Amino acid sequence: MAGELPFELPLVEMRKKIAELKQFGEEKGIDFSDEVARLEDRYRVLENEVYSNISPSQKMHLARHQGRPTSLDLINLIFSDFIELHGDRMYGDDLAVVGGLAKLNGVPVTVIGQQRGKDTKDNIQRFFGSAHPEGFRKALRLMQQANKFKRPIITFVDTKGAYPGNTAEERGQSEAIARNLLEMSQFGVPVICVVIGEGGSGGALALAVGNRVLMLEHAIYSAISPNGAASILWKDASKADVAAEAMKITADDLLAMEVIEEIVPEPKGGAHRDYEATAVAIKDALWRHLQELSDMDCGELKEDRYLKFRKIGEFSEGQQEQLVLEEEVLSKE
Repeated sequence: MAGELPFELPLVEMRKKIAELKQFGEEKGIDFSDEVARLEDRYRVLENEVYSNISPSQKMHLARHQGRPTSLDLINLIFSDFIELHGDRMYGDDLAVVGGLAKLNGVPVTVIGQQRGKDTKDNIQRFFGSAHPEGFRKALRLMQQANKFKRPIITFVDTKGAYPGNTAEERGQSEAIARNLLEMSQFGVPVICVVIGEGGSGGALALAVGNRVLMLEHAIYSAISPNGAASILWKDASKADVAAEAMKITADDLLAMEVIEEIVPEPKGGAHRDYEATAVAIKDALWRHLQELSDMDCGELKEDRYLKFRKIGEFSEGQQEQLVLEEEVLSKE
């Protein structure tokens, strides 16, 4: 299978051996069925070992896999009657963000996602999934419309971060992201966010202020990309694997810290192995959380969202007092 990652090479080699033995048996008319069965048993054991011990840096590469399903792939598999809407009504249409109207099990919703390209040309048109301000403003326009007509909002997060170029800064990148954070916190409809690939920096958070934040099993989510962190800490972006190991970016880490509410399982080997199975798992999780949130009124939804983010992180007054004392000592020295 194309697109294997380095840690999957032992599996690739064993699959190759099994295929060669089968072919040799067919060519020579020899029955190797027992040997093939034993190799296949060993393959299944090795497969379980490899995929049950994936490190954070390996998950980073899985989250960035070129074959991983994009927002549009999942939207078309999960929802019915999807109608894509375009433009922010201010500047233009940013292809790094897609969104529109759809139905989830017959319930009208607004769905929005960050969209990576499928090939080089598509990636260039979509800025590799890194939105300009008009992308965030398009998302906000659709969310405001959903809030007005009492439609639940579902977002798919998949970006290394907001577009970092001069053009984005000139058109108000930081204001556009900040506006999304403010307004998403105040919507009176259910908001469910799913990190499907890489959720990086403010570009991810601009679509992730929800009542429920879910993550695919091998997705990553962080305040800065591992590459960005490596560039700052060691002046070397190639040390992204080292940064990933220390940053607590995996779904397991974030569930433990209560940053997310649920981990959505992926097919063995990653979401790129089976789009349909991935979509089924996401749809099931979305429907369960939407039913729970639908029982809340406008005020309860806002309070639920506030409490979700308010509980993240820990603060110790004793530690703070110690820090103040240390700063006073240092200042006197």
